[in-house]
Amino acid sequence: MIVEGPKGKLSQKFHPVVTFEDKGEEIVVGRLNEEKQTVAYHGLYRNLLNNMVIGVSVGFSRVLVITGVGYRAEVQGKLLSMSLGYSSDVYVGIPDGIAVTADVQGRVVISGIDKQQVGEFASQIRKLRLPEPYKGKGIRYEDEQIRRKVGKSGVK
Repeated sequence: MIVEGPKGKLSQKFHPVVTFEDKGEEIVVGRLNEEKQTVAYHGLYRNLLNNMVIGVSVGFSRVLVITGVGYRAEVQGKLLSMSLGYSSDVYVGIPDGIAVTADVQGRVVISGIDKQQVGEFASQIRKLRLPEPYKGKGIRYEDEQIRRKVGKSGVK
């Protein structure tokens, strides 16, 4: 199935036990039988189709927040350059279909039309420096809460 919209075009292969019927403004997703696997495919493909429609019309984005002294990120063409406290900077290639912007406050916005691709790239960036529980340094999602630990008290 191919979905086109103002932001682009996405295609996806679907299992033949699930049917798609175009009814003007909406697409009705049906199934050929009531087997457990067919019902599972029905729900999966309905959501994949919904994500495709939202992606080509509105798009998806994930916001990462980089926290830490000296931690920063900047976009250099098709590369994302990050200083994350390692001995040298980390460079990550930005895949096609993904747009990345970084600002001075440590916010990195990853956007695109494919929800899976945007989420996967954001996850790979976050893995470069996971947030630590004592000072909260690292890369986290904007809506993520880091559980902080108290640490040593120094009293004997």
